[in-house]
Amino acid sequence: GEKITRLIEYATNRYLPVIIVCASGGARMQEGSLSLMQMAKISSALHNYQFDKKLFYVSILTSPTTGGVTASFGMLGDIIIAEPNAYIAFAGKRVIEQTLNKTVPDGSQAAEYLFHKGLFDLIVP
Repeated sequence: GEKITRLIEYATNRYLPVIIVCASGGARMQEGSLSLMQMAKISSALHNYQFDKKLFYVSILTSPTTGGVTASFGMLGDIIIAEPNAYIAFAGKRVIEQTLNKTVPDGSQAAEYLFHKGLFDLIVP
């Protein structure tokens, strides 16, 4: 997370575009609170980059893009692109079903399904 934040700060200071390719199973609690805070730190740097400096950020979602990355900087792009058949989710199917006590449809966490629901802009191989 620190390296990504520094990259964004470097691009901000030099007015460069940023493209981040996301591939993450998410941070886990057992990795400690510092790993969880990195997503907030990256999102904060992106806010300065996008809104204060008006620069252009492209997010590319690969398989898997899950957890906090999906809930934070993975979905903050000015343009969000996914690879075909990418698994994109905040939580796994089993966790969602147990939490909501409802069945999650098959394929509902696939790039094509989410694209048709308007979650991102393009699917590019």
